[in-house]
Order: sequence, then C-alpha cells, then structure tokens
Amino acid sequence: MYSEDLFLSDDILMSVEKPERYIGHEVNACIKDPENIRVRFVMCFPDVYEIGMSHLGIQILYDMFNSFPDVWCERVYSPWVDLDKIMREKHIPLFSLESQRPVKDADFLGITIQYEMCYTNILQILDLSGIPLESSERTDDDPIVIGGGPCAYNPEPIAEFFDIFYIGEGETRYRELLDLYEKCKDEGYSRKDFLYKAAQIPGLYVPLFYDVTYNEDGTISSFAPNKEGIPSKIKKEIVSDLDSTYYPKKPVVPYIRCVQDRVVLEIMRGCIRGCRFCQAGELYRPVRQRSVGKLLETVYQMLDATGYEEVSLSSLSSSDYTDLPELLDKLIVECEKRKVNITLPSLRIDAFSLDVMNKVEDIKKTSVTFAPEAGSQRLRNVINKGLSEEDILSGAAEAIKGGWTKFKFYFMLGHPFETDEDIAGIGDLANKVAAEFFELVPRDKRTNGPISITVSTSFFVPKPFTAFQWAPQCTKDEFIRKAYVCRQGISEQLNQKRIHYNWHDADTSVIESLLARGDRKVGAVIRKVYELGGIYDAWSDYYSHDRWLQAMEECGVSLDFYAFRERSDDEIFPWDFIDIGVSKNFLLKEYKKAARGEVTLNCRDKCSGCGAASFGAGICPGTRIK
Repeated sequence: MYSEDLFLSDDILMSVEKPERYIGHEVNACIKDPENIRVRFVMCFPDVYEIGMSHLGIQILYDMFNSFPDVWCERVYSPWVDLDKIMREKHIPLFSLESQRPVKDADFLGITIQYEMCYTNILQILDLSGIPLESSERTDDDPIVIGGGPCAYNPEPIAEFFDIFYIGEGETRYRELLDLYEKCKDEGYSRKDFLYKAAQIPGLYVPLFYDVTYNEDGTISSFAPNKEGIPSKIKKEIVSDLDSTYYPKKPVVPYIRCVQDRVVLEIMRGCIRGCRFCQAGELYRPVRQRSVGKLLETVYQMLDATGYEEVSLSSLSSSDYTDLPELLDKLIVECEKRKVNITLPSLRIDAFSLDVMNKVEDIKKTSVTFAPEAGSQRLRNVINKGLSEEDILSGAAEAIKGGWTKFKFYFMLGHPFETDEDIAGIGDLANKVAAEFFELVPRDKRTNGPISITVSTSFFVPKPFTAFQWAPQCTKDEFIRKAYVCRQGISEQLNQKRIHYNWHDADTSVIESLLARGDRKVGAVIRKVYELGGIYDAWSDYYSHDRWLQAMEECGVSLDFYAFRERSDDEIFPWDFIDIGVSKNFLLKEYKKAARGEVTLNCRDKCSGCGAASFGAGICPGTRIK
C-alpha cells in the first residue's frame, strides 16, 4: 500500500541478518488510510524485534489505539547493529513498520521502558529518527515522546529525554490525552502549552514542569512543581476491572520466531506474596484477576486469529489465581481438540502445581523450575519469600515421583543481611534434592536418566518501591567472591556431579543499580555512553563496562554514591513524587523487619496495610475480585 515510502531497498534487506524484522505487514498488523486519521502514534520497544514483539503491553495498547477510528498506532523496534550501521551511513531515517514512513513525522512516539539496560537504545531510537535527544531541544515539528512501563516508576535518569511519562497501566488515560492533543492542535496551541495541559491529567508526569535541588552531599533537597496547577504527587493509574478493559483478540503474528511464540493470556495482575526484593510485586498491587468466562472467550478468539499452537497463562504467580482449576479443566478440553499446548510460568512448585503440569505438559520435554532465591531459611525469611525448605523438598519429591529428572533452581546473591552460611546453603539444598532422587527412584527405574540440577544465581539489584530501596548493593568484587563461595559450596557436595552452576555478569548488575536508583544527574552518563558508541547494553556481546566507567568519570558521577551506600531512613528519593499506593512508611517497616528476619504474611492470609487499598480494587479490604 505504501511501497513508494519504503526506505529499505532489496539490496539492503538482503545484506542484514534478519530482513523480516523491518518489512512489516505481518498477520493482523493494522493498516489504515492516513487520510482518515487525526493522530499517528508510533509505539516503540527499544530492543530487537524478536524481544519487542513478545511484549504483551504493546500488543494491548496497539489493539486499544487502533480501535479508535481517529488514531493509527504503528510499531518500531531498535534496528539491529547491522542495519543501524547502514542507516547511519546512508542517512536513512528510522521508520515505522506499518506505513514505512519516518517516525519523526508521527504525532507521538511512545516508548515502553521494561529494563534499565535499554536506556542507550532509547537514544538510538531518537537519534536515528532525527528527533533531538532532549525534550528542551524539540520544536513543534517533533513528535511528543512519551514513556511508560516499570522503569517509568523512576523516570529521573532519563527525564530529559522524554516529554511525558505515563505512570501506571496504559488503558485508562490515553484517550483523554489524545483528545487533548487534537483539541490543542485545532486551536493552535504550542508544544509547551499542550504539555502544560497534559501535566494536569492524572497519571502523567511532565519533567519540564518540575525542579530538583540537591544538598551538599549529593542527596535531593527538594523536588517540586515549578508552575501553578501542576500536581506535586503523581498517582499511578490502574484498571479496576480487568474484564472490561482492552485485550488483543487478534495479536500481530511475526514472520520469524520470537521469544514469546505463542498466545499470551494474562490471567491476573499483581501478586499477593510481598517478596522484599521484588519491584513488580509492589508496583502492580492490588491483585486483580480476570474471570474464567472472559479468559476462555478471549483465548479462543486469539487462537482462531493467529494459528498459534501454544497458550501461555501469564501472571506474576499463576498458582495464586483463585479459579485456576476451573480455567484449566475447561481450557484443556478445548486445547486437546485443537492440538494446542498449555504452559504455566510462575507456578509455585507444590502437589497442586505438579498435578497441573502433568495435565498440560509433555514431561519428557520440560524441567521443573524452583525459585527459592536464597539458600537458607533464615535468608528466605529476610526476603519474605514465603517458601520453606520443607516446601521445596516436598515439591521436588512430588516432581521426582511424577517422572521429572531435570530441575532448575534460581537464586540471588548479595541480598541485604546475607552471610556466607546463607550462600553455602545453596549447594546444600541442591544436594538434598539430588539425594531425594536417589532415595526415591531405584536404579532400575531411572529410565529418564539420572537427575540433573542446574543452579543459576543472579546478583541483587536494589529497586525503587521495594523494602530494599534503602539497601546498599555489593560491589563487583563482592559479587564475584560470593559466586566463588557458592561454587565452592556446590563442589563440596556428595552429589556435585549432578549439579551444574551458572551465574550472572556482575558488571551489568552494578550499572543496573546506578540506573535503577539514579537521579537526573545520571542522564548525562547515559548520553555520554551513547556518544561513545553504546547500544544494546542488555546484550553481553555489545556491553562495555569500561565505556560506562569512562562516562561516569567524565560526568563526575560516583558509582559508590548511587549503588553502594545505604540510604538514611528519611532520605528523599528521586521517585518519591510518585504514589503507587504502597506507602514509603510501609516499605521502611518491611526493611526493618527484614533486618530482624521477620516474615509478613501474604495478602490473602492477612492484610498488611500497605496502602494499596486506596485504589478500591482487587482483593484489598472493602473490595472483591471481579
């Protein structure tokens, strides 16, 4: 339809690794007549196509925007390094997939920010589009750049690169924002006038209208609006009733295999567990779930529209969906008729979950995954994991009896209040699981081979809006020492040959901490890293730690200050102006309880008074799940 606007010739497409990333027109992609629309909104995931296409949030917003007759939502992803080089050499502007027209010509560029290490890719998107990197440099001819997603809950390190941040769930306020944009456009308002009006819409943060001052020690002294009528606090937006909101019935189907090559069915939002290191568990409170009837109606439409052969039930903790037995009983019958597989990530491993896995998965092709996060019961209490060694071993025993021989265990090193004894417990726990196998399965019954246990450790990164947002992070050297202690502990076990150990890179973990808890001064570091050639920092092949160290040195930013120091109880954080419902006072109490090793019960067992009840939704007191 728009071949005359196609920027990439056949020669270019055939010279890059995966040309399918850039041609668009996938199954269920939305094509509209540009003469009949008033707002062109380009939605961006600042990473490679295969990862971005797997993101459910963009699929939801894409469906919602394109249901509006006056709006055309298109997509763009970060060009891979091969095409990035060609576009710079040939001065080809970044374009959207649907129309193959320049991103710069759009009214809005919406960027979902899912993880900190994609920040340099945000600058790549802006740069290749020909959009000035900083909001203050943009004119009325540039798109409004709006950011959302979990990293928007501390937008300050990237504040200067965005015009607006949407705080919370995207289904609630965008129509109001688009109506305002059309009105301002019709009445001849300037870009700044529009932003001022947008800043008064609940859930929208416009950095231009807020000033920050600092104390001599570098901590924040004040953060306040600089213009009348601008709120001092931004409360996150949530959807109260998930059944009545948007969900893609015809998701876009890519030409190439992506990370999530299946129908993704979101069964609930939020989590009852309250792990003290987990940001998502706090950000998405209160817990809300979709009804079985709505889920079944939706999933059948999605399967019909895509031809996918697998359905994934998505949530932070699928076992906590109260109607899971009913949903599965009905879904299994239909999926067996269609020859469609069902997967359930985020299950707690217990007898019920293993029974579910037996019903829906081919046990010869899967492994059982546990996420104890800590090696000792003491430390699991510190992080409020809500999982005992008895739970783990009984779950493992049930899995072994069910025929599983492959196990994956995920742990985190560097938790606050961690000791070497806690780390040594990782190897001990893995060894006990191996011993369960040899005790329960006689030699002549080991038809699937001996047990294989993979232990993986990542490094703790303190995140905003968690109980551990005050905590210091370990240095790179401390992390490496802890990984060595863990490896040694495994090597001393009787069943060490059955245990394989992997650990995460320490360099990126400390940079992630800088970006997660940074303030506006960190933005200069991100820009400098980009100017030094940094993109795809989330990919180990392209990450350069020296580049980040050089940028911090040139910008006068200290990693010690942002990553390795403990915050005082009353320190003003860069994200304190955002209200997620869960109060700062509650999180501080949780930090103190962690130091004492005290456990907080989950939301269904007892309300902890976190503050999320202020939304009047989900399982909080005075409300009920829809």
